Amino acid sequence: MPLLAFETSCDETSAAVVHHGRVLSNVVSSQVALHAEYGGVVPELAAREHLRNLLPVAREALRQAEVTADQLDAVAATQGPGLPSALMVGLKAAQTVAFVLRRPFLGVHHHEAHLYSPWIKGPPLMADFSELQPNVSLVVSGGHTLLVHVRQGLEHHLLGSTIDDAAGECFDKTGKLMGLPYPAGPEIDRLAEGGNPKAFNFPRPMLDDPSDDFSFSGLKTSVRYFLRDHPSLLDETQRLRDLCASVQGAIVEVLVAKTVRAAKRLAVNWVTASGGVSCNRALRRELAAACARNGLNLRLAPQALCADNAGMIGILAERKLSLRAEGTALDGDIRPNWELEAA
Repeated sequence: MPLLAFETSCDETSAAVVHHGRVLSNVVSSQVALHAEYGGVVPELAAREHLRNLLPVAREALRQAEVTADQLDAVAATQGPGLPSALMVGLKAAQTVAFVLRRPFLGVHHHEAHLYSPWIKGPPLMADFSELQPNVSLVVSGGHTLLVHVRQGLEHHLLGSTIDDAAGECFDKTGKLMGLPYPAGPEIDRLAEGGNPKAFNFPRPMLDDPSDDFSFSGLKTSVRYFLRDHPSLLDETQRLRDLCASVQGAIVEVLVAKTVRAAKRLAVNWVTASGGVSCNRALRRELAAACARNGLNLRLAPQALCADNAGMIGILAERKLSLRAEGTALDGDIRPNWELEAA
């Protein structure tokens, strides 16, 4: 029987139905237009939109999957990490559904769901954990940049993370400095396709640091001072394209180099990447090229599962429930700062 999953960790309201590793539906309601006016996610507004959208989104997910509520076998939701008020909406809704239907419930770690999403193929979206190999995984999004060593199915170790700004946050903040609309990451990706990534030399923070940690706040500051000294550049289309390509090139070089270096050090043959920033075309190209040069296999999460979505939450929940045949407590609370190692 199928499983219903909710995802409300930030500004996407999502519900999905999964069955035997297949995503039967994955409905996402985005709040980008709402938050664009403020240049970033406003937690209180995000929570209100989740309250408004969750029931229609859940109904649509069930309709697309051709499943009724009484046919559900289990319910899951993102328990953390994320915005507390946003997490609360999805988690309590899922617990209520599980209580009313007397079904098992499982709270899922958002990053862990991203971590295993590259092992979902499609269309149709179908997980095959039998293909999972030991790997180094780059989980990169607006709020998080992580390197993780996956030893085997559901056994992983955090290697490093960002000590300040995440890569996606750096994309958005530097884009805001350029006057680009929120979220600026996709717009930088679009403009950079016609630019020269070597036009301007920006720092590659912690590129030569032997740790697996990241730092992007210094790059953001460098762009700020560069624009202070060259304000007219933003009025020239080609120069703006070159600037986007140069900033993107600096971020991508650090992400790729540290990921490949960790894979070689740990002697694994596979690299994976997931999260919203893994949709970036330059990152996908450069990571593929670097893996090919170093004899590494690469698995990228399907683009439909890169941004926040309930499909990946449901797939991981179903996998965990099948292995341990029990859920978590129905009165469990949100975990906004849940560490991946504890998942």
